[in-house]
Amino acid sequence: MGRIDRRIDQPPGCRLSISAGIVSEGAKLGDSICINGCCLTVIAIEGDVLDFEAGEETLSRTNLGELQEGSKVNLERSLAVGDRLGGHYVTGHIDALGELIELREDPPWAHLRFRLPRHLSSQVASKGSIAIDGVSLTVVEVDDDSFTVALIPHTLEITTLGSKTLGDSVNLETDVLAKYVQRSLGMTTNDAKGSKQ
Repeated sequence: MGRIDRRIDQPPGCRLSISAGIVSEGAKLGDSICINGCCLTVIAIEGDVLDFEAGEETLSRTNLGELQEGSKVNLERSLAVGDRLGGHYVTGHIDALGELIELREDPPWAHLRFRLPRHLSSQVASKGSIAIDGVSLTVVEVDDDSFTVALIPHTLEITTLGSKTLGDSVNLETDVLAKYVQRSLGMTTNDAKGSKQ
């Protein structure tokens, strides 16, 4: 996790200065780093503080627009080719905002249910993958407008998910493979309709 040290409004966007801890080690100008799952570019470095610019589109379509000084954020550097992959492929392109609608404590675990837009539900499957604020997780259950995940103590401790409360918004990124499957099936269906006409 990192912490927002400064937020400077620069309409139509803003500049974020983030205490990045170990994520800052070896960081260079121009590097891509995910903040709550949203890929942004490093524009300045001072010690372990990294600066980023977020545009109007990013602020309106992700929970980065809600960040204030002192807010904690999940940070992750980009995967280098050849690195070991410990989750699923996450692109850093947010599909939608979700909302925490149920929190069931099962110490030391927790079960969370998030609302998601209906148009994304076909890209989410039980035992499939989803990124919530940049955290790669396995889906437990899914229905037409929500899904659940079970969080282990380690995830609750080292990510912002451990401090979420009901009504909090989260950045959602569905599995990129699900997107391609849905797109392919949609094109096949449209081709079939076109050939019948």
